[in-house]
Amino acid sequence: MKGFADDIEKLTEENDNFRQVLYTGKNIQLVLMSLKPGEEIGEEVHEDRDQFFRFETGSGEVWIDDVADQVKADDGVIVPAGAKHNVINTGSEPLRLYTIYGPPEHIDGTIHKTKAEADASHEHFDGQTTE
Repeated sequence: MKGFADDIEKLTEENDNFRQVLYTGKNIQLVLMSLKPGEEIGEEVHEDRDQFFRFETGSGEVWIDDVADQVKADDGVIVPAGAKHNVINTGSEPLRLYTIYGPPEHIDGTIHKTKAEADASHEHFDGQTTE
């Protein structure tokens, strides 16, 4: 196995896809995201998985159980399993971030170019890992 090793900051800053799964392990998944100004991930709850967010560009808000925190480049946020959450781009430039799910949430290799494309897809992790 080779795992994943790359310049995550560069990959995140260059990403224009709403969602792009980079690596899926048995217990963890690395995903890039880019939200346009005014765009949001959408309120959700992951009952059985924790999630970490790392912001590389832009500014926004992260809501966890109806409490908002302002976020900007270099901030990190952890959302525990079972917490209602949302990420909203409140700035004037793309909010680019990577997120780590434990365990995985999406099908390995998933790319959603837009939020509309992501909303239309009902895919969820199917047990297949990157390697």
